[in-house]
Amino acid sequence: MMRRPRATTCKVSQYKDMDPDMSFPQTISSDEDSEEWSPSEPKSKAPSKTASAPAAGERKAAAKRTVKPKQPKAPKEPKAPKMPKEPKAVKPRAPRKPAAERKPRVPAARKDSGGSGLAGTKRKKDDKAGEDKGEKQTDGTEGWRAEESGPSISMKEERVSFIVSGANEADRWADEGSSLGGLRAKKEEVEEEDFTFDEPCLKKQKTSRASLGRPTALPSAVAQALLNELNMNWNLQELVSILTCVEKWVCVNIIGLLREENTVPFMVRYRKDLINHMDADAVRDVQLVYEELCTLAKKTQSVIQTLKKDGVLTTELEQNLRSCRSADDLDHVYSPYKKGSKLTKARKAKALGLEVAASALMETPHTLDLQTWVKPDTQGLSSVEEVATGVEHILADMIAKDPETLTYVKTLCENSFVTIQSSVSKSALKGKEQEKTDPSRRKPGAQQNKNMDIDKFHLYSDFTNNIQRIQAHQTLAINRGESLKILTVKVNISDRVKSDFTRWCINNRWRPKTFARQELHAIIRNAVEDSYKRLILPFLTRSYRTKLTVAAEKESIAMFVRNLRQRLLVSPIRGCIVLGVDPGFRHGCKLAILSPTSQILYTDVVYLHNANQPKEAEKLRHLMTKYSCTKVVIGNGTACRETESFFADLISRRYFHPLDVSYCITNEAGASIYSVSPEAVKEMPDLDPNLRSAVSIGRRVQDPLAELVKIDPKHIGIGTYQHDVSAGALKAALDGVVQECVSFVGVDINICSEILMRHVAGLNVGRAKSIAEWREQKGPFINREQLKLVKGMGPKTFQQCAGFIRINPQTLHSLKTSPHPEPSVPEKPAAKKGKGKTSVNVSTSFNPLDQTCIHPESYHVAQRFLSFVGGSADQIGTAGLRQCVESKVKTSSAEELARTLDTTSETLKLIIDGLTQPPGFDIRQNFGQADFKRGIVSMSDLRVGAVLTGRVDNTALFGAFVDIGVGRSGLIHKSNITLDKLPVSQRRRSLALGPGERVEVRVLNVDPQRGRIGLDLIRVLE
Repeated sequence: MMRRPRATTCKVSQYKDMDPDMSFPQTISSDEDSEEWSPSEPKSKAPSKTASAPAAGERKAAAKRTVKPKQPKAPKEPKAPKMPKEPKAVKPRAPRKPAAERKPRVPAARKDSGGSGLAGTKRKKDDKAGEDKGEKQTDGTEGWRAEESGPSISMKEERVSFIVSGANEADRWADEGSSLGGLRAKKEEVEEEDFTFDEPCLKKQKTSRASLGRPTALPSAVAQALLNELNMNWNLQELVSILTCVEKWVCVNIIGLLREENTVPFMVRYRKDLINHMDADAVRDVQLVYEELCTLAKKTQSVIQTLKKDGVLTTELEQNLRSCRSADDLDHVYSPYKKGSKLTKARKAKALGLEVAASALMETPHTLDLQTWVKPDTQGLSSVEEVATGVEHILADMIAKDPETLTYVKTLCENSFVTIQSSVSKSALKGKEQEKTDPSRRKPGAQQNKNMDIDKFHLYSDFTNNIQRIQAHQTLAINRGESLKILTVKVNISDRVKSDFTRWCINNRWRPKTFARQELHAIIRNAVEDSYKRLILPFLTRSYRTKLTVAAEKESIAMFVRNLRQRLLVSPIRGCIVLGVDPGFRHGCKLAILSPTSQILYTDVVYLHNANQPKEAEKLRHLMTKYSCTKVVIGNGTACRETESFFADLISRRYFHPLDVSYCITNEAGASIYSVSPEAVKEMPDLDPNLRSAVSIGRRVQDPLAELVKIDPKHIGIGTYQHDVSAGALKAALDGVVQECVSFVGVDINICSEILMRHVAGLNVGRAKSIAEWREQKGPFINREQLKLVKGMGPKTFQQCAGFIRINPQTLHSLKTSPHPEPSVPEKPAAKKGKGKTSVNVSTSFNPLDQTCIHPESYHVAQRFLSFVGGSADQIGTAGLRQCVESKVKTSSAEELARTLDTTSETLKLIIDGLTQPPGFDIRQNFGQADFKRGIVSMSDLRVGAVLTGRVDNTALFGAFVDIGVGRSGLIHKSNITLDKLPVSQRRRSLALGPGERVEVRVLNVDPQRGRIGLDLIRVLE
């Protein structure tokens, strides 16, 4: 069953609908999942309706350029004053247009080899955009900066990595003129397409904001270097643009920035104009695709060298290898030539010299006589039947590797009903039957566990689903069952595909050029059928399984990323003493009292769940009173509910009076692992590992980011199927999120831990250690410039990390007044440094701008702006300076001020934020804090209709489990998770709700006997 075409909505409108306070936009599809539960019409009709008018418009525009190159000047003058200077950049690209025009003439091959319908649309859009905008290249670092020209660019507000629309994007479409109007039509055409595996996932990139003068090609030196490195038959920038759905000029800039060793946080905050205000997740997606293509190019080169050594490399084979756009395509072409693999039937036939006969069959069949190829003494040529069979094998191999043929069969599959089916494997059933009939033969260990696991996969014992509708967690579960040899999986393709494919091959693609006798037609038919059954069908099955797995892994990793970001950016609880409790029964509850700065004041063990409760309660009251502790943090592990009940009872009896004590429950996942780690031993050498867990639990509420970065993200208890996805991809994604969060929050370089410093953009373990050693030997850093004196801190490293490092004046003052073995930094520590350090001249005075998010490269602009508004650096964060800035911005727009100060509007916006934010500003203050309470709620207290808030604890096929604080999670059935209750950014498949999501729910029913609570979703809390 095919889905109906979705209502087309421009990507820009999705950004406009996004709530400004949304924390981080996830990697979302531009479709809204309204079609998730509704049937649809065949999608193949939609493109033909929407594409005809724009295509005609493009052909007209192309004809004008071909005849009169100077003609575009007139219609483009209203766009921007610089357009009359652009035709020189247009002329060299003009010859490319006719090639783009010819693409719609071959409907059957609208997808390129390894590409998709979207790829063709994207390529035409890129060509159109490239000709309309022109190219601009400059030398040096400024080559990546685009000039400020054309209509004013609305500002975007950056908090960590989320993107907020600041103006009506519909006006932007109008400003871009007729050429961008054509692009808009193309984008809507793409969005009517449903999800297919050859099309990349449509994401949220706002690529409509491309302004005139943006570079659309890498500088010649960089482009030549890339060409020499890759040596492939495709253009890297264009292919990255197609696969990521990001405009080419943005991909060009990102690739250039990555090659210059820029980090993602640095690009997102300080190079917004080059990356088109994309968020960190979107930039990482582009980075991942770029790295995958580079890896593919290297692997292709290695394969070519191997085949050359083996003497089997031909010009045609080399071109086929260099045209591969994915590892799957490369494997398909290379697999017959791999060492150790059996000699294929086609290669055996070619070795007998039958390739000439196969060519003759297609080119000049009237001259082919198979009898002349018969050699009675040669195996494989002893009869006409054997010769015919050899020719069939060669033709089958040619058909299976023909790009146009593969594109056509993929198109047929997309328009047919393709399903994935799983069932219990024969070996698993046999083992289970043996266990039932003869329990004495039960095998110990792994085999017994395997038999027990069969019940876990009961949902997939007879499972069938359309490949376009299968959920990511279902794919991963099926893969896990298959790897355990519990499930058998196969892909079912309609028989209609085979019949249509055979008919097309015989009558069109593989039809002989001249008259062929009936027996030769029979050879071609047999070859087509053999190719489909023996070669193409297994290739399609592998392709579908691979794409399903890749898509599911990306979904799973995206859930990990989102949940980790939410966990790291929980707002800290500052300025209070905290009691961390690691609950337990037999070994007691471990206590750790922490100062407001997370210093350990006291540790102990109390036994709250035995006969000595009154005595232990008295000890608790004494400690709480002695240290004036009013906040209790309880881990959610063993004995959590009993410990919570104990504290709730004491609080209800005002046992700690006059202290107003409250408590919260926090996730303790990873605390025990961290307690025995080398970092914990180094930090708390004299403390018992069990007490270290209590310290970690308390610090997770005081400063979640600083504490959780010490733990491997995989152990924090987030996401699902972490063992079923690529370990390397998961680690890279999670490390990137940690770096992003730490960088955007910023670190006080004089008090932050060495572990936290490692995750700042541009720093690593060695550089963080060097900074910590410098700080211990020389005293606190007075300004950011002193970082240049640290070993290993070169210009590039300083550029990447400087904007994320803070020099807090209060911290600096307290460290200066406290006794220290060394005085402040001497004038010439650079004398003992290596290359490049002796010439560094660094000031030893405090710079007020060092406490802001303003990058040192923009200090001169910030100083000019301060002079312009009549303020000074000493007024940073004060109400007076804020009023001066606001009044100046009201009278003059940000764009006008930026032109006056000779900078970009993005840089000016960042400078304004840095100057007006109050001292000690923390982006986490806009995120939720830990929920402290004074009493416990039980299931008996729940009433039908009650509205509660909770946090998603887990998700399943049938719904989401929500912890509402009663000791038992309630279930929101999937029928109650409707699109109108979800934010726009979360209206997609398996990421609609995820662990850690805060929700508002209504109680539908309570079943105390069975311990079940039914909930209805009201809304997702931001």
